[in-house]
Amino acid sequence: MTGRLSATLLRRPWLTAFAAGGLASLAMPPAGVFPVLWIAFPILLHGVGHAPGAWPAFRRGWWFGFGFFVFGLYWIAFALTVDLARLFWLIPFAMAGLPAVLGLFTGAVTALWRLTGRSGVAGVLVFALLWGAGEWLRGHLLTGFPWNLMAYAWDRALPVAQLAAPIGAYGLSTLTVAAAAMPAAFIVGRGGETARWKPALATAAGIAVLAGGAVWGAMRLAANPAGPEANHPGITLRLVQPGIDQHEKWDSANWPAHFNLHIELSRADADGVTHVIWPETAATFFLDREPQIRQRIGRTVPRGAAAIVGAPRIEERPGAEPRYYNSAQIVASDGTILDSYDKAHLVPFGEYVPFARWLPFAKVVAGAVDYSPGPGRRTLLAPGLPPFSPLICYEVIFPGRAVGPPLAGAGETAGAPLPPMWIMNITNDAWYGKTAGPYQHFAIARLRAIEEGLPLVRVATNGISGLVDPLGRVLYALPLGASGWLDVPLPKPLEKKHQVR
Repeated sequence: MTGRLSATLLRRPWLTAFAAGGLASLAMPPAGVFPVLWIAFPILLHGVGHAPGAWPAFRRGWWFGFGFFVFGLYWIAFALTVDLARLFWLIPFAMAGLPAVLGLFTGAVTALWRLTGRSGVAGVLVFALLWGAGEWLRGHLLTGFPWNLMAYAWDRALPVAQLAAPIGAYGLSTLTVAAAAMPAAFIVGRGGETARWKPALATAAGIAVLAGGAVWGAMRLAANPAGPEANHPGITLRLVQPGIDQHEKWDSANWPAHFNLHIELSRADADGVTHVIWPETAATFFLDREPQIRQRIGRTVPRGAAAIVGAPRIEERPGAEPRYYNSAQIVASDGTILDSYDKAHLVPFGEYVPFARWLPFAKVVAGAVDYSPGPGRRTLLAPGLPPFSPLICYEVIFPGRAVGPPLAGAGETAGAPLPPMWIMNITNDAWYGKTAGPYQHFAIARLRAIEEGLPLVRVATNGISGLVDPLGRVLYALPLGASGWLDVPLPKPLEKKHQVR
């Protein structure tokens, strides 16, 4: 890096770091311009490498993270406009407060890296490992929020994304940062200039590693082609996306019309459909109290099959307040509820308020009471379907935690465990309108399919619904804003799928 350019970047290091973080956000879906990382990370490491100590290094890393999350997560504030009169005061916290907190992780990474005093190729590799560790901590501390990991920069480069199968999302993030930061390998120290060919060689080496991964990924894709022979025979799923605006969804005057819309979309031209799946909170009332409504749902599927419906669930408790759950319920063709999955990982401040006794916040989701978390990930069975792992909305964002434990075998398979053979993700992305949020959420879900080697069936109130095969290929999709349905097959899992770490 020339002396003049270096001096310019260091003149206002906080502004440079903020701009570099904003630039890096363009690598995330839906833009997906991943080459910008080869500019953003060298700029960051240049600034941190010239910081006079750990605290200035922390500040520069924090500004990078703040810029990355301000531009990458702007859409969260859009959810608050659904009830603007009640929630307007939270918009500054969503737009700046959350990025400020998340920036603490990037600041900690850069401060620790500065303390190591490492430079050159080894220094970049140490930085990448610290970055991967920082993302892992972000995904686990305080319930976790692993959104927009650097691994998702490869959403448009499916061969590279295949690396998530053996090394996971956090491993792919680490590898991505190592390659993208490599141009800075010989220019971040305070020892002056170096031979010009060394940064070029280090950059080429990093790109070569990713290129090798892409070749492996392309071979993996070619060895597992999509097609009828890769599907379970005799299964056709009807995915219902009603396209209901969030401003209208929780108005009780609209509930009958919304329910009828789901029924109409489920029954229209449904020849050959064996199962129906509705999105998160498609039913806005308690199904166990509505036998006639359950019977109408049951009539959307053939005898002996089932519909899977997102709905709230209430658990009455003698002598105590009832508990409320955000659930996915299996409704048989005769209207019987066969089983339920209760969302285990709730959205802080969205579905419940943590430390509600001390915090004066109101949760975003309508209703005076908080949802309760379910007991944890489960594997469910529905008539005529292989066992599956249900995930409701936000739960799909957590790497390595997408599937539940196998079921104990029954009948002819007694004693043999039944692992999940597909992932079902129901969601309501109508909260975020036509912003980057729904595209990012779909990309995140798509990487879970690659990690686990399982097909992903995704059904949203308002985009993006679709079918993703075990290698992340989007076989069918309904776009954001559409109202309609998809009739899709159910792919088989990979024979030697990568197991949960």
